[in-house]
Amino acid sequence: MKTLLKKKILIPIMAVAVFFSTTAFQNDFFEIAKQIEIFTTLYKELNMNYVDETNPADLMDTAIKSMLKDLDPYTTFMNEQDVEAARINNTGDYTGIGARVKTLKNKLIIVEPYKNYPADKAGLKAGDEIIKVGDIALENFKDNKGDLLKGSAGTKVEVTYVRQGQTYTTTINRAELEINAVPYFSMINETTGYIVLSQFNTKASSQTAYAVKDLKAQGAKNIILDLRDNPGGLLHEAVNVVNIFVPKNQLVVTTKSKVEKFNKTYYTQKEALDVEIPVVVIINGRSASASEIVAGTLQDLDRAVVLGSRSFGKGLVQRPKQLTYGTQLKLTISRYYTPSGRCIQALDYWHRDDKGEAVRISQENYHEFKTKNGRPVFDGGGVLPDEALDITKTSAITTAILNKDYIFDYATSYYYKHQNLKDINAFKLTDSDFSDFKKYLKTHAFSFETETEKALAKVLESAKKEGLDDNIQKDYNTLINNLDASKIKGIDENKAQLSSLLTDEIVKRYTYREGVYDYYKTHNLEIKRATEILSNGTTYRGFLTN
Repeated sequence: MKTLLKKKILIPIMAVAVFFSTTAFQNDFFEIAKQIEIFTTLYKELNMNYVDETNPADLMDTAIKSMLKDLDPYTTFMNEQDVEAARINNTGDYTGIGARVKTLKNKLIIVEPYKNYPADKAGLKAGDEIIKVGDIALENFKDNKGDLLKGSAGTKVEVTYVRQGQTYTTTINRAELEINAVPYFSMINETTGYIVLSQFNTKASSQTAYAVKDLKAQGAKNIILDLRDNPGGLLHEAVNVVNIFVPKNQLVVTTKSKVEKFNKTYYTQKEALDVEIPVVVIINGRSASASEIVAGTLQDLDRAVVLGSRSFGKGLVQRPKQLTYGTQLKLTISRYYTPSGRCIQALDYWHRDDKGEAVRISQENYHEFKTKNGRPVFDGGGVLPDEALDITKTSAITTAILNKDYIFDYATSYYYKHQNLKDINAFKLTDSDFSDFKKYLKTHAFSFETETEKALAKVLESAKKEGLDDNIQKDYNTLINNLDASKIKGIDENKAQLSSLLTDEIVKRYTYREGVYDYYKTHNLEIKRATEILSNGTTYRGFLTN
């Protein structure tokens, strides 16, 4: 009996000893343990002995986020609220006011009220600034302001908001909401169907399939699939959307990782809905992740013509890892590869510049791959369309204007100055309107710093240190003045794209998002070009042959 007991004790101990003695594990384990002990000691001493009161939760939150910041922007710590937001994003079902909002320092901005949802019924419009929720003034509220709008279905929340300088109060009745992955589909003409796929939640493939079936029943012989501004979502839904147009057992995407269990291949699982119907996929620089899987795979298989501008370039796969107290770590675990073998990740987060910014993979480092028909395609910078349209390429000046919300704010101002606009389908932004927009930018002191300006500032700083600045100051000022003039000229050079963005935002104010898609059918240049390609079988097939 004693011998048996000794064996029962010794065998596990020996197994653990062997496990801990392996060099690789030993190095990793003891280094991790050492660093954790250092951090724990520091954290304890800091909270106990710092001269002022500290908030342990805030300090830990900062420490975690700072640690993850050196990796990639998709590896993030998620608190309980973040976990719930991710669930809503994946399912499309939640309870709330039915509006997209943005947080500023002391207020919430209504970005877009959804048609016939609670915020819309309560009279809120895009551009309204919520300054008070119930009895809580947002000016003094330090936590997540958006959480104040959440609550159970059937409950009410009173909000105070500012619109065009006037203050109003309204009551919103919260309700159960459903965000559709396919917010719109319709026939463009007698033979061409148009589908907008805005996100890859759990409804994406079923709603896309339903739209295809419905449009075919209406007579569609061709399909335009619009993935512009689609940020992605669930990987398996991307596979299922591809499966609508390609046969069963077709490789769609491969994920590769340093961890063996994360190396996976994803194949289509069902019989396709239609393997013959001609398809054009429209993408832009904000089409990312799952959108790029769909566009890239259909391109690799020569199953669709891809139109627009180069996609975002997110070739990294994340998976949530459960932590304690309802929190999660969303962790980048692998890279994904389309059927041709290309990874379309555009930014290298592991090799950064002297400012700590991720480096964009340069074109000379792209690798060539072949589609099913032998057409060349490339990795390293998003999905490059089969036909790129200049109007869809976002310039530096357009990006700066968008980032500062000038298009959004101008559209708000335009809407309230043009309340009598009756036929929105006849709307066209005039030269006079564009001139007014330029005046608006000037009034609001629009400016942005170019890479050239940053480089010149560095040169001047170096010259000052070497005592040479007196010699180059005049030339520096001349160059800066020329750059300023160039930036003003750049607004005119990007008139077509800026006018298109302004038009979209203005139309949305009168007709909601659904009206923008209706407007697209007869006015949008990308859709017009897609329709032209689909109307000529020779042209369409010409894109897909070597």
